[in-house]
Amino acid sequence: MRTVTIVGGGLAGCEAAWQLAERGIEVLLLEQKPHKRTPAQTGNDLAELVCSNSMRGAALSNAVGLLKEELRRAGSVVIATADRTRVPAGGALAVDRERFSAEMSAAMASHPRIRVVSEEVTSLPEARPLIVATGPLTGDALAADLARVVGAEHLAYYDAIAPIIAADSIAWDQVFRQSRYDKGEPGEEGAYVNCPFDEAGYRAFVAAVVAAEKVAPRSFEEVRYFEGCLPVEVMAERGEMTLAFGPMKPVGLVDPRTGRRPFAVIQLRAENADASAYNLVGFQTRMTYGEQARVFRTIPGLAEAEFLRFGSVHRNTFLHAPELLDATMQLRALPGVFIAGQLSGVEGYVESAAGGFICALLLGQRLCEVPLTPPPPTTALGGICTHLARKVERYQPSNITWAHLPPLGDRHRKKRERYEAMAERALEDLEGWMRSAALPARRAAPLTAIDASAP
Repeated sequence: MRTVTIVGGGLAGCEAAWQLAERGIEVLLLEQKPHKRTPAQTGNDLAELVCSNSMRGAALSNAVGLLKEELRRAGSVVIATADRTRVPAGGALAVDRERFSAEMSAAMASHPRIRVVSEEVTSLPEARPLIVATGPLTGDALAADLARVVGAEHLAYYDAIAPIIAADSIAWDQVFRQSRYDKGEPGEEGAYVNCPFDEAGYRAFVAAVVAAEKVAPRSFEEVRYFEGCLPVEVMAERGEMTLAFGPMKPVGLVDPRTGRRPFAVIQLRAENADASAYNLVGFQTRMTYGEQARVFRTIPGLAEAEFLRFGSVHRNTFLHAPELLDATMQLRALPGVFIAGQLSGVEGYVESAAGGFICALLLGQRLCEVPLTPPPPTTALGGICTHLARKVERYQPSNITWAHLPPLGDRHRKKRERYEAMAERALEDLEGWMRSAALPARRAAPLTAIDASAP
């Protein structure tokens, strides 16, 4: 019987191993601990939560809450274990960190179709099918081998992310649409939303950025900023007018309400085709989340901004998924090799588990020779697929947000009601998908080779 080899025993690797094994597929799970750890790891168990012990909000009006509920209903081992090991955390799902990892390790070790081997992997194994789920701190040797296969330009080692805000939280009467010098394709002349500053407002904003509390680099993070992608506070510290000649330059723009060029602007760019979310162009930052909310809400038009994602700058190895992966998370350049979890460009514990779940499900369907049925785009699981496939100017890792799901036609509802309606739609579509995506119980049936030409 053929075996699926998985490299990496984190949340994505363990979820993928469990889903394949539960469908009668043998799994070899390679994990470098306890022989070696990444700089962020401290224990020897699998699925170690190296940052917070929180899996974030649980309410269905929250996109990650919906994703958790979908995974729960679909049989996720990560969410089931989190539910068993949860600790009080208000409206969030938080876990007893050590107990969670211990139970995940026990689940992998006790499953009759999962064999866990402690082994450091420094190059892509020859075994096929192969799932690589080594996370954001993928070892240098393995990352170099991946870069050799996909091209070094498609593999990032340090990540700078700008905040994303909900479109319906923008005060549209305080901003204006215009691209610099009205450039753009027909119909795209107003592709950017401009938040205009007068001189006093600009200088106050720069002072707030400089004074804001920043997240200190962790001990294993060598801070290597790219000049073309500097944190906003680094630029601000170089001089009071640096931002006005950088991402906040007002050239080529005229505020239609005054007929004059603003002293400075912050531009917002649509994050998705539905324009339900916008990112702050050029505003990657190491400010703490609380400080981002405080400082960025002083931007004209953003006083009531809802942040779908905060900015960050951190070490993070990830692939340019839209260019490199097919719809089943398989490397186009190397058939039979699949990428799951944060290495593909998702952010967060739950999103990593979801990536492992989807990858394993689609691979399992292929191996069992049943139709491939990816999750519907209206679900949060489908939103993960949407993110991995979305062609954008600069692909960046992301948590799940409502912007990854198609919006409802009714924009007149209050925001919470709209999100709850989207969640209701998602769970209805999930139930139908689960029936169509169910794999036959082929616990002992031989597996066929992957057909690289299959869809």
